[in-house]
Amino acid sequence: MDALIHDPAFWLLALFLIPLLFRVPIALALGFSALAVVWKWDMGVNMLSYNFFAGIAKFPLLAIPFFILAGYIMERAGIAARIVALMEALVGSMTGGLAVATVAVATFWGAVSGSGPATVAALGLILIPGMAKAGYNKAFATATVSVTSGLAIVIPPSIAFIVYGGVADVSVPALFAAGFVPGVVVAIFIMGAVLLISRKRGYKGKPRQQPVSKALREAFWGIMTPVVILGGIYGGVFTPTEAAAVAIFYGLFVGVFIYRTINSFEIIIEILTETAKGTAIVMIVVTCAGLYSWVGSAVGLVEKCSGVLLGVSNTPWIVLLMINIILLFAGMLLDAISIYYVFLPFMLPIVSHFQWDPVWFGIMMTINLAVGQVTPPVAVNLYVGAKISGLTMEQISKEALPLIGAALLALAVITAFPSITTFVPKMLGLY
Repeated sequence: MDALIHDPAFWLLALFLIPLLFRVPIALALGFSALAVVWKWDMGVNMLSYNFFAGIAKFPLLAIPFFILAGYIMERAGIAARIVALMEALVGSMTGGLAVATVAVATFWGAVSGSGPATVAALGLILIPGMAKAGYNKAFATATVSVTSGLAIVIPPSIAFIVYGGVADVSVPALFAAGFVPGVVVAIFIMGAVLLISRKRGYKGKPRQQPVSKALREAFWGIMTPVVILGGIYGGVFTPTEAAAVAIFYGLFVGVFIYRTINSFEIIIEILTETAKGTAIVMIVVTCAGLYSWVGSAVGLVEKCSGVLLGVSNTPWIVLLMINIILLFAGMLLDAISIYYVFLPFMLPIVSHFQWDPVWFGIMMTINLAVGQVTPPVAVNLYVGAKISGLTMEQISKEALPLIGAALLALAVITAFPSITTFVPKMLGLY
């Protein structure tokens, strides 16, 4: 016990967890624990400023504010509304069609925004009232939008993949290519769940509001968004960071000249303001989590946590099950970026020990975190959905459980069959 009290690794972990119990913001808890351990054990306080800036002074991280800006531009350009109209024209007339369309739209929009809460915010105002008007339970509609929007960090391009690639030193284009099929697999499982629930409850479709051909023409420029972004990356035309900048100009072109929905300087100012807020939130977490990760490595927290996991069992599947459980619980309490910086450093030695594919591991980890975004108490997607719908978290959580179960079944399949994840990047020669 005495050795534990004098162990800086113990205090680094304790000083991070204790503030969380008192609902201190995650960034402050990470930064405070790192600063306290560095000061107490005289590890060089003057190094903190260097590590603080080194944590964000990375070219790949430039993609984060760019993709956040692109997402806001696409939303204000009216692309989301046109994609919704297309999906309603395609499947809205079948039983449970609007629920299936909601899953499809939220999955597609993930390829535009790269952020779960942003996807709920962009689509919820359109889809939740639309489903409720068509006779769907409002809590079920909100849960469908919120749970599927978690796929925004799995379907490329994804801010989460950019962070994972930076921490784990893995190719971001390879992660983008690897995320597409698993994201679709999870979406199919969720579609199956919403379809079964809709049939059981008798949620009927609604008559087609416009011809499919007209809806397709209207949505064409929105459909081309991921084609332009991902096609350029996989074709070697530009890097993921450059792709984010291209997405901004493409969104502006569509909003200003095609749909003419971005038609005033005030709208531009609003978009830039929201982008600055969103970027600040993400980057302060990145910097503080980076400090925590650096101190954790210096005091041996990484090796000790890895040793504990390997000490329980040396059987790959048992360790993998434990890792999945840890990540699912972590996702209930922390945001995805913090989890990458806090947990990934001590998991990477385990990945190396068992010779697991780091790209496959990154996709599996990210799907875990996507589920965490809709799992209370820190269920950011559900909070946004509750704010839009006016319902309580309890009402939405009850309806979300079957959909979360479907996502976990998909996660089990993706975990058991790594080739689902790796065959596309290998086929494209990305690693």
